[in-house]
Amino acid sequence: MYITLSILLLLSISIYIFLNHPKLGKLPTGERLERIKKAANYQNGSFQNQSITPDLTEGATYFSVLKQFLFEKKKRVTPTDNIPSVKTDLINLDIKKDVLVWFGHSSYFVQIDGKRMLVDPVLCGHASPISFTTKAFKGTNNYSAEDIPEIDYLFISHDHWDHLDYETIKKLQPKIKQVICALGTGEHLEFWGYNTKQIIEKNWNEQVVLDTEFTVHTVPARHFSGRGLKRNKALWTSFVLQTPTLKIFIGGDSGYDKHFAEAGNTFGEFDLAILENGQYDKSWKYIHLMPDEITKAAKDLKAKKLFAVHNSKFALGNHAWDEPLIKVAANCKAENIPLLTPKIGEQVNLKDQDQVFTEWWKNID
Repeated sequence: MYITLSILLLLSISIYIFLNHPKLGKLPTGERLERIKKAANYQNGSFQNQSITPDLTEGATYFSVLKQFLFEKKKRVTPTDNIPSVKTDLINLDIKKDVLVWFGHSSYFVQIDGKRMLVDPVLCGHASPISFTTKAFKGTNNYSAEDIPEIDYLFISHDHWDHLDYETIKKLQPKIKQVICALGTGEHLEFWGYNTKQIIEKNWNEQVVLDTEFTVHTVPARHFSGRGLKRNKALWTSFVLQTPTLKIFIGGDSGYDKHFAEAGNTFGEFDLAILENGQYDKSWKYIHLMPDEITKAAKDLKAKKLFAVHNSKFALGNHAWDEPLIKVAANCKAENIPLLTPKIGEQVNLKDQDQVFTEWWKNID
């Protein structure tokens, strides 16, 4: 009996320590919470999507999803080979170059018109609160916070672990001039040491003037949020970035819905749309784009080019690791949509209309 009680006590203490670790962040309080309560898309104590969005698709249950992950695991969810990558020296990169450098999954560096930006950086090697789970694929974690130069604008789409990493964000803080995030996410950042003056925090359909001819609009996405036991206390968003020379749709995680067409009709043609492509499943089709929906979203946005992210670094879905790339390449070819397929770390020259990329995922097991 004493052994059993000791184990239960130890387990209880461990859970308490874990649930109180700063990496879980902090729920909105004070003036921020009062502002959230006044938001039209905040009802019954939680942020809401534009359309009814069940956590799971009709007919799916948490038991069936768990059963699939535990007993019906598909082959090649995680690659056995190293993912090929290159390493661009970002710190010494010519500021006059207009480039995008992808770090895998949904993390990337953008340099446009003399400004340096970072989107959803997760550079710790895992995408979960427990470091030995959801680990990065071999060859995909070659960048660290030390490789990142001073950043003018850090964009955070939402607070999930694969988009907002405590360790990375803490290390980057001295290099970040300004953070642009959705309403509620700023509470995490302030809790982790960011100054209130560093944070620009907005609801959907708001505009921020960043600098001369640099503006950003926060626009709806169809997803959810939460780092701990409570969900949807902070908002999820996408961004419309207008620089002096380019217009880019920075998509956060999102299922398909009317908001893509709304953004396309409101803001016109996008030079580049960055959309999620991976970690999907028919059991949660409302909160992530399915393979046949990413090209629909790109067409809704009137995008001249598409860059598909949310793949090739972590296994959060139950599909083969390269399935998102195979399908998006085929669908873009069929729809005649130019697709960017850089390796991790490879420079994408944003104003080079003729840059050619390889289908690097082929012949990798």
